[in-house]
Amino acid sequence: MNQAEPTFDEIDRRLMAGAIALAWRGVGRTAPNPAVGAVVYQPWSGEIVGRGWTQPGGRPHAEPVALAAAGEAARGATLYVTLEPCAHHGRTPPCTDAIIAAGIARVVHGITDPDPRVAGRGLRLLADAGIETGTSVLKDAAREVTIGHILRVSERRPFITLKIAVDGGGRVPEGRDGKPTWVTGPSARARGHLMRAESDAILIGRGTAEADDPGLECRLPGLLAQSPVPVIVTASAKLPLDLALFSPERQAPRPLMFVGPSAAPAAKQALEGCGVEVAEVGEVGGRLWIPAILEGLVERGMTRLLVEGGPAIWHAFDRAGMIDEVTLFRGGRGRDAVFDGVEARQMLDKYISQTPLDMIARLRLGDDDLVRYVRT
Repeated sequence: MNQAEPTFDEIDRRLMAGAIALAWRGVGRTAPNPAVGAVVYQPWSGEIVGRGWTQPGGRPHAEPVALAAAGEAARGATLYVTLEPCAHHGRTPPCTDAIIAAGIARVVHGITDPDPRVAGRGLRLLADAGIETGTSVLKDAAREVTIGHILRVSERRPFITLKIAVDGGGRVPEGRDGKPTWVTGPSARARGHLMRAESDAILIGRGTAEADDPGLECRLPGLLAQSPVPVIVTASAKLPLDLALFSPERQAPRPLMFVGPSAAPAAKQALEGCGVEVAEVGEVGGRLWIPAILEGLVERGMTRLLVEGGPAIWHAFDRAGMIDEVTLFRGGRGRDAVFDGVEARQMLDKYISQTPLDMIARLRLGDDDLVRYVRT
């Protein structure tokens, strides 16, 4: 076993950055497994000989994909991987076995895996096989792409992003007759659909389902298959059966609905007849218990949740302390309109007042504004 710490120089950082970029390709598509990226590099030739990322559905993992691409060129090479290689038998053999068999000489990782089946064991097995391992590289960036998996293991919940769209005055538009009211232009709406593609599930309440009749799919060209699982939260299970989400012609994932203990059996059966998975959770203070909903999502392998809905849903997640990130879209008032951090915060405080948040980015999208906040 080599006890020496390797030197993580600029090459290590650049190649790990490449592995992280590859991992992002899988975000929203790999549940129940984490999105991982891997790069195989020959230090003597300066060539990248293999690349890979976790494939849709979570298999195969990033490491075997990259090693297969490298073939014999992997022998003696360095493997850069965003997450510690798995060391347990699941639906596929351990990635540590594939790495050892490929003849990799050194493994550089982003973060260790909090999954108790791994949790440092993968690195120990590699070291015991004579493979050089060391401390992490670009840990924060690797954690960001893996955060849904981390929270699923450590807190039994997904990573939660709230998407809030308001008009120029900070008001939420009301849908009428099943038709949503747009407050943003094409560029901002495209960004919203990209957020859907990077999520495992998207959640709304009964009010949004009835007022807007949304499809909740990703409508970017070629990305319909990356649509998240639609999740509807309603205690009563009483919803019109002709909603777009219940259509038999729907090509995106079928809905999941969380209902309360008092939901009528006939209403649940009618929804199940439309292809809806109905799950019962408990209530606290007359409201469905959000931690139980999140546990239900985790049980189904979901690691990233996008909460759209409306103010009632936003307030509920705020009260529960279950917000990790907020993306606020403000409808345009013209390209020259000033929208500073103070005004953005005033708009946000109407809907999210209990969760401590810091603004980390502000972006102009045509005539519209996007502001991102993260929980402090």
